[in-house]
Amino acid sequence: MKHIFYALLCLPLAVTAQQEAKKKEGGHTDQSKFRQMYDLLATPNSYRTASGAPGPDYYQQQADYKMDIELDDRNQRLYGTETITYHNNAKEPLEYLWMQLDQNVLARDSQSPLANDEGADPSIGVLGFSRKYLQEKFDGGFKIDYVKGPDGKELPHTVNYTMMRIDLPKPLQHGETFTFSVKWWYNINNYQIEGGRSGYEHFDSDGNNLYVLAQFYPRMAVYNDVEGWQNMQFWGAGEFALPFGNFEVNITVPADHIMEATGELQNRAEVFTAAQLKRYQDAQKSYDKPVIVVTAEEAVAAEKGFSDKKKTWRFKAVNVRDFGISTSRKFIYDAMAVKLGGKDVMAISLYPKEGNPLWEQYSTRIVAHTLKTYSAHTFDYPYPKAISINAQDQGMEYPMICWNFGRPDADGKYSDQVKYGMMGVITHEVGHNFFPMIVNSDERQWTWMDEGLNTFLETLTELDWQADFPIRRGLPKLVVPYMSGDQSGLEPIMTNSESLRQFGNNAYAKPAAGLYMLRETIMGRELFDHAFKTYANRWKFKHPTPDDFFRTMEDASGVDLDWFWRGWFFTTDYSDIGIKEVKRYFVTAEAPKGYKAPETGRRRRLANAGAQVYMIEEGSESFKPELDKPFDVQQVAPLADFIAKNFTAEEKAKLKSPKYFYEVTFDKPGGLVMPLIVELTFEDGTTEIRRFPPQVWRFNDAETTKLFATDKKLTQIVVDPKLETADVDTTNNSWPKQAVKSKFD
Repeated sequence: MKHIFYALLCLPLAVTAQQEAKKKEGGHTDQSKFRQMYDLLATPNSYRTASGAPGPDYYQQQADYKMDIELDDRNQRLYGTETITYHNNAKEPLEYLWMQLDQNVLARDSQSPLANDEGADPSIGVLGFSRKYLQEKFDGGFKIDYVKGPDGKELPHTVNYTMMRIDLPKPLQHGETFTFSVKWWYNINNYQIEGGRSGYEHFDSDGNNLYVLAQFYPRMAVYNDVEGWQNMQFWGAGEFALPFGNFEVNITVPADHIMEATGELQNRAEVFTAAQLKRYQDAQKSYDKPVIVVTAEEAVAAEKGFSDKKKTWRFKAVNVRDFGISTSRKFIYDAMAVKLGGKDVMAISLYPKEGNPLWEQYSTRIVAHTLKTYSAHTFDYPYPKAISINAQDQGMEYPMICWNFGRPDADGKYSDQVKYGMMGVITHEVGHNFFPMIVNSDERQWTWMDEGLNTFLETLTELDWQADFPIRRGLPKLVVPYMSGDQSGLEPIMTNSESLRQFGNNAYAKPAAGLYMLRETIMGRELFDHAFKTYANRWKFKHPTPDDFFRTMEDASGVDLDWFWRGWFFTTDYSDIGIKEVKRYFVTAEAPKGYKAPETGRRRRLANAGAQVYMIEEGSESFKPELDKPFDVQQVAPLADFIAKNFTAEEKAKLKSPKYFYEVTFDKPGGLVMPLIVELTFEDGTTEIRRFPPQVWRFNDAETTKLFATDKKLTQIVVDPKLETADVDTTNNSWPKQAVKSKFD
């Protein structure tokens, strides 16, 4: 058997046969997992600095809207006119403007259905077959009546499916504005039939509709320093990139409707009854529980009629990137105040009677909790309100307003799954106010920048609400099934939104789990929280890119994370670390058979000066049965003499007294670099966690060896005992070998 020995306190680097063979090969490039990401990140410039902060020349455009909207509730149709003032803050002139016509994804000539695979259905319902093959397709999409310039004359414009180019009379120079108007209408989709992120829900029981209206107006596209116009088509998956601006929106609906929308309501006394206005004023002073503003009795009475009269609600919103509306005669309305950063913010919920008792009990409280928790991790919520709308089969977000699924059964009963599902979606969609409504990333390109960051904060918020909240995704252990799946079905996180096959896993779960790992395992909460808050504050009300996020997290923490971004975000590698071999060693003054002194060198000479002691592997040729006992310094003469001569009594009392020595070789079948987390279990049942940084893999990406000197005899060694690193195979994580169960289970 091969002799393995070590001079105490000195572990020479082994030269393997593989390394010897490498010497004979040609040169190679740096393939280290720890190489810097200069090959993947954009070159820093005066717009976006190497630190991840906006540069001195950073700019962004602004688009201000004045709109008049009218809802035809009988025919489910929306009419609108808008006047847009576009501010060119770029240094270069613009020859044309691009607008988004997102409703056109539902137009009869939409390209989106043509881009998907479509085979024969093994079975299909009669209704589904009729709609798919027999009935005329829904007539969706914007009908543009006109596009006019400031002089009232028609502006040349070209509709390219979900985008529209407006040709300007002359180039719009830096610092100039251009004002134009658009008139349009469209048929509102029943989203439960036609699909879509907005539309209406129909209630057969009373014949009423509940509207959640978004992408309801032609919207300006983003123009920035990264790619000029963001005029990628809306295929249905990649969401929206929008500039900030100010909105004045007048919305005319049937007089018996109750409404909420982005912005501050300007005429509450005109649209609320006196009793409702008083209740709202009470809600503005209630910080501990919601106040019912529009009661269930009032909502039930309203849904029995269908007013032919009209009422106009007037809203103003400052510095928002979008606008959302929800309106129905079925709405119950409750609200409460939340104290944030020295100001009051209103947490509000609107829901039909079908949402109770669940919504009255939880929705507004969850809104308030979300605002508090997200603010603590980013910045104080800057808007005056946050609204949660109960719309079945929906989960979608807009500035200050979102729609969320979750309802009890007809008898008012609900399961934990329904309850926690509703809580989760409200937390998630309200949280989107921060990402991307304020930290305004490009969702058309990078879904993970809003969904992943938001899912991470959602996870923290849910755990803060309830320590055993049934987290659906966001923890590392929950992403293991995805990461261990067939590689042919995986894409890196850094893949365009429209090219993701497993959208939820890729854009929500994996980035969220990665951020959770960074906070809890790799960086630690203090460094992570400071860096994350720095990113949020640097880029609030601005347009960050992935590079800005990666760079800021390193810049503000002082932690080199290129290895993590490269592996977790730019590859589909998985994490798998195991225990390859465990050996026990014994200290003796007797040299093993065949011992040869190591090559000399200054450091080795210092370590090996004077008398020697040796470490003998259990079971080796040099091992003797009498060595099989706990180590005692006094029984190894050279060490005992050394200590007696060189240490005072006080110093001797502070010396460590290890009794057992274990050499453990860890291997890494997975391609991802991760910290090495080791739990040691001793014969008395106690445990100890040893943590090693990811840099343990920097010289050998396949294996690393650690020597554990312990006071007690080991009975078990486990890698990643709490499943912190998304390890896809736990069968190799323990010694003696056994499957490892999560302590969360």
